[in-house]
Amino acid sequence: MAGSLLAGLTLLWQGAVQAQGFAAYITPPRFEIAAKAGSPTRQVFEIQHVGQIRGGYRIYTNDWTFQPDNSVVFSDELTPDSCRPWVAIERRELALDPGARYRFRFEINPPADTPARECRFAIMVEGIDPARSGVDVGGRIGVIVYASIGGAAPVLQLTATRTVRNADGKSMAVLDIRNSGNAHGRLEGFVNGRDADGRTVEMMPADIPIMPGETRAVGLAPVVDVGQTVPELRFPLTVKGSLEWGRNRLPLDASFAP
Repeated sequence: MAGSLLAGLTLLWQGAVQAQGFAAYITPPRFEIAAKAGSPTRQVFEIQHVGQIRGGYRIYTNDWTFQPDNSVVFSDELTPDSCRPWVAIERRELALDPGARYRFRFEINPPADTPARECRFAIMVEGIDPARSGVDVGGRIGVIVYASIGGAAPVLQLTATRTVRNADGKSMAVLDIRNSGNAHGRLEGFVNGRDADGRTVEMMPADIPIMPGETRAVGLAPVVDVGQTVPELRFPLTVKGSLEWGRNRLPLDASFAP
């Protein structure tokens, strides 16, 4: 089952999800943690039931893959390199009254001989109550977990810059980023853009994961306050500054053609 990323800024669903028989709010929606081989790591997320009647949930793990089109595909089957056998969740089903909150615990326990790698999986929280309409409509939230084992880390490199057309036909500045490390990485920070009309704007990269061994297209977009209209930039566009990944910097001095 595929799910879209929200505007390319946050991996997987944040906030409330409501689908007739399902109504929940989960925080945090993502974990990025360090783990040690041979030692358990315990974490907690909170489930709040925001429905108006008592709601039931089924909780289980999935593997997942991040597709080239930035969609996510979940799998009940264990993938060849799955680390889900190392994961323990405290319970498989849960029922909550309206407005109730529950702190849900899970544990990752990598074997002592685990080499440096990243353990990635999802904890799925799925509504199990039938919809009031009589049609069995379910919903679910995936809590994404990244656990760096043995100091696994990304190594990000800029391989190309280019201009692409997005879905509405507008130009977008894109960075092609290669990850030669053994854990996922993300670009963060702000750079300065200047368009063909001399307009200056602060820009930021899309908050998407770059998986080990992959090259991912990361778009740059203007930073705007809530409620403000995103400015239309006229290309060519020049971008200068530096972005960050972990404690590292990625200098950027590029021109994007129309």
